[in-house]
Amino acid sequence: MLSDSRTLVSVIGATGIVGGSVLDICARFPERFGVVAMAARSNASKLLSLSKRFGAKIACLANPSPEDSMLFKENGIELLSGNEGLESVAELRGADHVVLASSGAEAIFALKRALESGKDVSLANKESVVAAGQWLMPLVKRPDQLRPLDSEHNAIWQCLRGEPRPNIRRVTLTASGGPFREFSAERMKNVTPSEALRHPVWNMSPKITVDSATLMNKGIECIEATQLFGLGMERVKAVIHPSSQIHGMVEFQDATVKLLLYRPDMRIASAAALAWPDRLPLGDIGEFAAPECEDWSMKFFAPDVTRFPCLAIAREAGRRGGPYPPLLIGADEVAVSAFLDGCIPFLSISNIIERALETYKGPPPSSLDDAVRLISEGKRLAAELCSALYGR
Repeated sequence: MLSDSRTLVSVIGATGIVGGSVLDICARFPERFGVVAMAARSNASKLLSLSKRFGAKIACLANPSPEDSMLFKENGIELLSGNEGLESVAELRGADHVVLASSGAEAIFALKRALESGKDVSLANKESVVAAGQWLMPLVKRPDQLRPLDSEHNAIWQCLRGEPRPNIRRVTLTASGGPFREFSAERMKNVTPSEALRHPVWNMSPKITVDSATLMNKGIECIEATQLFGLGMERVKAVIHPSSQIHGMVEFQDATVKLLLYRPDMRIASAAALAWPDRLPLGDIGEFAAPECEDWSMKFFAPDVTRFPCLAIAREAGRRGGPYPPLLIGADEVAVSAFLDGCIPFLSISNIIERALETYKGPPPSSLDDAVRLISEGKRLAAELCSALYGR
């Protein structure tokens, strides 16, 4: 039996990079955290291995095979499936804290269930609050129930600790600039998927890595920040910070600025979210590079939206609101996939997304279900554009 004094955690996206960081923290502090359930889109063997290692008795896969179900059952683990299973993991009565570390719109309803059931939630799923924040954010019942897990929003959240919200003047998210930060527009015409996947700092999924190369990731994060912190887009800024040691900054009305800096390691943000308001001893992960060290850098640059138009496209979608954020999420997913599959060139990603948004002539969403449907509509419009423009 797990001790009642431990925080019992369900991890959605357990086999991914962010989920792995969360599980690393749980393994380092077994006296504080117990893992009761895990979910993953695929990779049944890894999910089974992790479930056995952490003693989770409930697991979920998107589409398990009969062999998967039998194998989990033989190991005493109940295997759920699909979106219904994901929602069951999110509202599991035996869990105190739900980690949503998966990408994709499938997590939207799981987040809804977790918040409605009163769980603490650590969130690294951008799509959910970007596409459907106006329906999800009102479900947050208490301060710090929803804890951002992405390093940038986690940094802003920590900087706001104890600060009255009316004192905020603006928040600033940092971006490494990706692998093409110093490339000319001419040079970017022929970049390959393998080049786009060479992120200079972070190890992330292919989709998010390409989003970082186009700066779409930062644009989506700007929209996310408006939802998480209740700010208009004019009060959310993005800057290029190549060393990625400063993750976020908050400027206040009195002209003071708080910033959060640490070496790029998702375990640090994970620990802050899981243990809030405590801070866990993580010295063994590695001390921060002090100012006298050679790799210290306080350099910031304005993003070049001429070479990287995705940032401006996303910010405008967030400013306009209505149908545009969910359409953006869907169109971006298809455009990035088309690039990774070799169907469109890198510089066409922004063109496909922008034209998809311009093509839509329908109404704004009036419900969470509508917002989810608009993600699918964005995918459809982008796929049609890829076919029409590139014949694929």
